[in-house]
Parts: sequence; C-alpha cells; structure tokens
Amino acid sequence: MGILKIIESFMISIWEVVKATSIVEWLAVTSSIIYVILAAKRLIICWFFALIGSILFVYLCYIGKLYIESILQFFYVIMAIIGWINWKNSKTKKIFIQKWTLNNHLINIILSGIFSIIIGYIFENYTNQENPYIDSFTTCYSLSATYMVTKKILGNWIYWIIIDLISIYLYATRGYHLTALQYLIFTFLALFGFIAWNNQYQKQKQ
Repeated sequence: MGILKIIESFMISIWEVVKATSIVEWLAVTSSIIYVILAAKRLIICWFFALIGSILFVYLCYIGKLYIESILQFFYVIMAIIGWINWKNSKTKKIFIQKWTLNNHLINIILSGIFSIIIGYIFENYTNQENPYIDSFTTCYSLSATYMVTKKILGNWIYWIIIDLISIYLYATRGYHLTALQYLIFTFLALFGFIAWNNQYQKQKQ
C-alpha cells in the first residue's frame, strides 16, 4: 500500500508540473528533443529544430533570469544556421565523423573553464543572475560542444552528457521542471548519440 501511495503521489506531482508548463516551454522542449534525436542519426534537418528550440529558449531563459543561458541560446540560433551549412557542405566534400586529439580536448577544457569562471564572476557581481557559475559552465562548454557537433567531432557527446546532467539541476531550481526532464532525456540521447556516431566512425576506418 505504501508503494501505491508513493506512485500516486509521484503521478500527481508530474501532472501538476504538466499543468504548470507553458505552451512555449512545451514547444521548446519538443523541438530540442527532436533536434538531438535527428543529430544522433546525422540527419541535416536536425538544425531546423535546433533553430526553433533555441529561439524559444532565448525567451524562457531571459524571463527566468538565466541571462547567461539566454545568451547561450542566442548563439545556438547562430550555430544552428552554421551547422546546417557545414553539414550540407560535408556531404559534397565527403567529410565524415572525426576525432579530436587529446591536446585539442585539453585546450578546449582549459579555455572553456577559464571563460566560465570569468563570466560567472561578472554575472555574480553585476547582475541578479541565478546560479552564475553553474550557468556560465554549461554555457561555455555547450558552445564548444555545439561547435564540435557542426564539425562532426565524435567526442561532442561526452561533453553533452556532463552538461545535460548539470543542466537538470540548473533548470529545476528555476521552476522549469519540464525542461529539467528534457535534459534528463538528453543525457540518455547523448549516450545513444555517442554509440551511434562511434559505430559509424569504426565503419569509416574499415
């Protein structure tokens, strides 16, 4: 009986979250999930859904006082356009999935880390930004990870797994529970994306 009560309470909580979620957030989450699924399958149409989702999240993050994340979503809009162009050109130039060297990853980790600390400090001291350091961390590393996606770098999915796990907490604390759930789904999709891209990468080497 106790287990049934727990399940009932959980379902009620989920329903309350669903009712409280705006149409804008539903559209943003749905578009973003479709983007990740299509990106994992290496379908160029993924960038269209990335564009739509990012535009909607610019608005959501801004009204949620996640200003750094709002700026990140704006860059996603630009990267969606760049991603479309790069993937379109990669077909004609026969650019396949690639791997970064360890040095490339170290440089990315160090530079993104430095920028996240600087940006976090600025927004902590000069704005009413919520969770400035966490937000700046996810922002800086998401930018580099998105760039890696546009260039079809295999390791991008590892970055996304870490970013998505941190983003669950970030959005949950701002009341965007559906978006937090989205990032939980993203975590599993990123794992799927890595496996799918790695399989393709192994086939390329044969």
